[in-house]
Amino acid sequence: MVKKKKPDNIVYNVDEEKYDAALKPYGTNIGAPSIHTGHTIAWKNRNLDKVNKQFGARYEEIKAQYEAMMEQFEYNELVYGAKFNFEPIVGYTYHMYKDKHQELFLSVIAPHECDFDFVGSFKLNADLMWEKVG
Repeated sequence: MVKKKKPDNIVYNVDEEKYDAALKPYGTNIGAPSIHTGHTIAWKNRNLDKVNKQFGARYEEIKAQYEAMMEQFEYNELVYGAKFNFEPIVGYTYHMYKDKHQELFLSVIAPHECDFDFVGSFKLNADLMWEKVG
């Protein structure tokens, strides 16, 4: 059975096979008021500005986290590359110095107890990562 195409000005629902112009939420005849979209440029610009600020804030957060992670990485490289003749204990603070040959070494001696060239104090955390404490 060949279905005959209805004219464009007729509102016919092919799926339900009935006329349903009265059920549409918009005007369907030539005399119906035209549909105009509102001015969306201001809304787009306002929301685009908000979204860009959110992306900028999130970027700054991620950047700060990255920089903190890189700083911790560098401290770990520094401490693990230094000389020490003991097994560090988690939770204790150790002090790093430079010897007369400018080589780094780790010690339990506090800076106020010696006159070595002090570099910094570090604590070994439970993840076996060194944290700078002074």
